[in-house]
Amino acid sequence: MTMRFLPAVIFLGTFALRWSVEAGKCPRVCSCDSTKLTVACVDKNLTEVPSTIDEITVKLDLKHNNLQVLPRGAFMRTPYLTHLNLQRCNIVKVKEGAFRMLGRVVSLNLAHNKIDILYQESFDGLSSLKELQLDHNRVEEIQPGAFMQLGSLNMLALTHNQLVYIPNMAFQGLQNIKWLRLSHNSINNLAPEAFASLFTLTRLSLDHNELQFFPTQAMTRPREVTRLDLSHNPMIYLGEESISMAKLTHLYLDHMSLQDLSEQALSQAPMLSHLDLSHNQLHYLDPLSGPKKLVSLNLTANPIYCSCYMRPLRNWASRGGVKLLGACAGPPHLSEEPLRAVAAVDMRCRSKGDQLKDEFEEEEEKMPAVSSTPTAKPKGNVKCPVNCDCDIEAQHATCENGGHTKVPRGFPAKTQLLDLRSNRFHDIPANSFPGTSQVISLHLEFCKIHQLAGGAFRGMKSLFYLYLSDNDLTSLDPEAFSGAPELSYLHLEGNRLAQFPGSALRLLPSLFVLHLERNAISKLEPAGLLSSVTPKLRELYLTNNTIRTIARGALDSALLGKLHLDANQLTDVPIDAISNAPNLEELNLSQNRILSVGPDAFKPVSQSLKWLYMDQMNMEKMSQDSLASLGPGLKALTLKGNQLKELPDLSFLTGLEVVDLQDNPLLCDCTLLPLRRWMDNVSLEVGATCGHPPVLKGQKIRNLDLFKSCTSDSSSTSDRKGLVAPAQVKVKKAKLNSVKAPGVKAKPGKNNVKQPKQTKKKPQRKPVAATVTKKKKVITVKTV
Repeated sequence: MTMRFLPAVIFLGTFALRWSVEAGKCPRVCSCDSTKLTVACVDKNLTEVPSTIDEITVKLDLKHNNLQVLPRGAFMRTPYLTHLNLQRCNIVKVKEGAFRMLGRVVSLNLAHNKIDILYQESFDGLSSLKELQLDHNRVEEIQPGAFMQLGSLNMLALTHNQLVYIPNMAFQGLQNIKWLRLSHNSINNLAPEAFASLFTLTRLSLDHNELQFFPTQAMTRPREVTRLDLSHNPMIYLGEESISMAKLTHLYLDHMSLQDLSEQALSQAPMLSHLDLSHNQLHYLDPLSGPKKLVSLNLTANPIYCSCYMRPLRNWASRGGVKLLGACAGPPHLSEEPLRAVAAVDMRCRSKGDQLKDEFEEEEEKMPAVSSTPTAKPKGNVKCPVNCDCDIEAQHATCENGGHTKVPRGFPAKTQLLDLRSNRFHDIPANSFPGTSQVISLHLEFCKIHQLAGGAFRGMKSLFYLYLSDNDLTSLDPEAFSGAPELSYLHLEGNRLAQFPGSALRLLPSLFVLHLERNAISKLEPAGLLSSVTPKLRELYLTNNTIRTIARGALDSALLGKLHLDANQLTDVPIDAISNAPNLEELNLSQNRILSVGPDAFKPVSQSLKWLYMDQMNMEKMSQDSLASLGPGLKALTLKGNQLKELPDLSFLTGLEVVDLQDNPLLCDCTLLPLRRWMDNVSLEVGATCGHPPVLKGQKIRNLDLFKSCTSDSSSTSDRKGLVAPAQVKVKKAKLNSVKAPGVKAKPGKNNVKQPKQTKKKPQRKPVAATVTKKKKVITVKTV
């Protein structure tokens, strides 16, 4: 019997011996679980993949390191991996063959890195990969064949990158892809074959991009798509047969700029069941031809006028059992009434209806004219100027880099996007764009323009986007934009404007976003500059000018939500300039020479401010109460690249999601006790290191024992309403001069801080919701 079981005993002994040997192979800075075959080397400042990881490891977590470049064969020693986490590793480049030998990996996380190009063989070897996370990188180019080796991939996430254009066959090789996520990029154009070969794709996310027109041709290629999200794109209307997707069931077109929708727009989407058109500019809607299974039509937050023009839609919805969501915006007696509750008979043009009809038609004239019936495709040659290309179906025309010295004429009447960039026009005279009343987007970048005559864009009543970037403009004629009342996005960055062009902007009542980066503006005045000139402005970009002074109230605006003043010559926080900007959410003051920030510096915008950037300002002092008025609404605070030795009180900023203190020479003594307590009491991962004194340089604040000898009284080194008191800082340093190294107890001596006896307090319990019902927030705080 003993001999019978001897082989099993030998096997178990050998297995146990092997694991005892293998346990020694765990990299020194990592945590290894031999039972689950997992290795975690998180936040260890690694610059390369450890070479001593056990080859039978199946899950490897390397997030929060400093790998920068993944070389060829980076994971040759771990061929059995199934899950690999490389997020937040400062990865700039993935070299050809970096993942070879990883034929078993099913999940790869490369999110939150700095990758800008996806090369042809970047993912070679990942033949079993199911999920690839590339979100929050800097990807701006996808080379042909980048995904050829990913035939098993089900989900690809490329959200929050810098993609502008998707070329033909960009995703070739993804034979089993189910969900493609391209949200939060800057995509304004899709090649006709961009999604060709994606025969299994069922879900496509393109929300939060810059698409001005529905990409009809590109969308006909992925024939199995059932869910399409195009919300938050600046589309104004959908023409006939825009959407030709036979299996589409859910379509999201919310939060766009839709002013009109052809009744034939969805005629080629017969399976559509849910259509979201909420948060647009629709005044009415015709019954939709095509969808036979529609059950929900969301028109919430549209200015719907419930007159006789809406009666056909109401009857159509009742007959088809379509649930209408939304409410009437008018007439007054039906205002805010739910659409589903208003009877069709009540939707009428009452007595003296001609007057109402005239008012309604005035609103219609502001919308692009769209025929309600399909038009025949043109035959023969399309009318188009010399050295230009005109696509009458896409309604695009381009003369980019065509050698023109005068604005060409004779474009098709229905042209909506007109691209004239990289020509040499020098000056644009009055009435330079006849016959372009339907143009929505006009590109005039890099055209050497130094003068715009009054009425240069006269007749462009549909113009919504105007790009005048990187020209030679030094000033603007007060009438330069007359005749373009719908202009909402204006790009003037990269010119030589010496003054804020307020007089010219008065003719743009709909201006929403204004770009004035890289000009020569030195001051902003008088008071009320924005409120009197651009009352609807939401975003103002003044980065990289020479602004030194801003008049009190100059930037007051009821709707302003985003203000970038970085890379200027300000010496104080310009809070007086925005004293009446109740909706300001984002303020960027980085790269100004603001050396100190006083108490309650941001009080006027404390109820709205969510993102505050103050990097690389050589700032030396911040009052303990400088951020006191902001409270839980603040989500992001960056102070990197300054000269701060102490920090303001952060304890009340309970809503923070991003904090960056990199390259600040923090002084590690009792003055940092509030920071240490904050780090201990919040459900955040905070990594902060010392800059001073030299013996503690580079040490993590969380690991220091010196704070045990600090008391609340000893940490109060500054007037709560003033700036840091240097004399008191010196006292703190003297008290701690016996500390030799973190974790080493100081010997008794006259310089040691004696901690008074206290009754032991129960540790404060963190809210259960923070650890159970919420995902853990991750905040990286780095200092040098």
